[in-house]
Amino acid sequence: MTSMNVSSHPEFDGHEQVVMCEDRASGLRAIIAVHNTSRGPALGGCRMWPYLNEEAALRDALRLSRGMTYKSALADLPLGGGKAVIMGDPRRDKSRELLLAMGDCIEKLGGTYITAEDSGTSVADMEVIGERTRFVSGVVKGAEHGGDPSPSTAYGTFIGLKAAVKHRLHSDDLRGLRVAVQGMGNVGFHLARLLRDAGAELFVADIHPELVERAVLELGATAVAPGIIHALDVDVFSPCAMGGVINDQSIDDISAAVIAGAANNQLASRDHGLRLHERNILYAPDYVLNAGGIIDIAYQQGAGDQQAMRAHIDGIANTLTEIFQRAGAENRSTHAVADELAESRFQQSASQVMPVTAARAVS
Repeated sequence: MTSMNVSSHPEFDGHEQVVMCEDRASGLRAIIAVHNTSRGPALGGCRMWPYLNEEAALRDALRLSRGMTYKSALADLPLGGGKAVIMGDPRRDKSRELLLAMGDCIEKLGGTYITAEDSGTSVADMEVIGERTRFVSGVVKGAEHGGDPSPSTAYGTFIGLKAAVKHRLHSDDLRGLRVAVQGMGNVGFHLARLLRDAGAELFVADIHPELVERAVLELGATAVAPGIIHALDVDVFSPCAMGGVINDQSIDDISAAVIAGAANNQLASRDHGLRLHERNILYAPDYVLNAGGIIDIAYQQGAGDQQAMRAHIDGIANTLTEIFQRAGAENRSTHAVADELAESRFQQSASQVMPVTAARAVS
């Protein structure tokens, strides 16, 4: 074990534990970040992505794990926030040996962190990881989606998007609504199908052309270049790919009245949430909107049946409406109101918060 200097990182936010895992035999290089466990064990997906370097991976792990704490709190779940990121191209670098090594790393944390599917990983991957650790979810034998929480994430996003449209555009009807969906992965495609079924007009983009082609053929969507999807003249912009899409370069190009998507960490910084408020663009805070997946995972852990889970996900609309109304009444940005509400649910006194532990495990 050798120490990692993370407490001075700009994205460090009182994280309880940050572990770098390396397994030379399999080529595994991963980071597990545990942000806060005051409400329960840290649950968060295991992402695999070809990060430019370790710094980029660490930044993502810190931001994503923090978001999971806020997500669990506003979803009223007895869980904390964590995230694992594996450095590598999931289409090229993933192997059984690498996933087994990842399972070993998770098991060593003793249940502080529970993993599940995320971008670049699947139900099948979780089954392999589960051969080496008890602390894995998102795997349900015989279930319609095998435990994959993506459909629930998409459904919750759809419910929240409708609440945002009702609040900003004063309509319960999505027929004829123009929606630009960025990202046609598992969540983005499921969301696009729900929107199509509700009568919305779809514009889609993805860095993988075959995913866009599928949406065009199966959903009747209009294909758009990834670099301009955010700037379309539409009613709703729905980011469902990677984070940071609302940034200094993109924010002034956005003309949609509503931003409501499933991607994590859509705001590159808190300042961008304020700028959206100043431009009268209604932003549905991503960690509120995309909580359907973690709610699904929590119910897989034994919290209740499918009917109860669906009712819990439906509650996302009420939470968002409360945030929208408070933000309007107080003339504040929606992300600031959401953060404040979440923090009231998980913050502890300084004497109760665990000190950060940063370590590097090499095998």
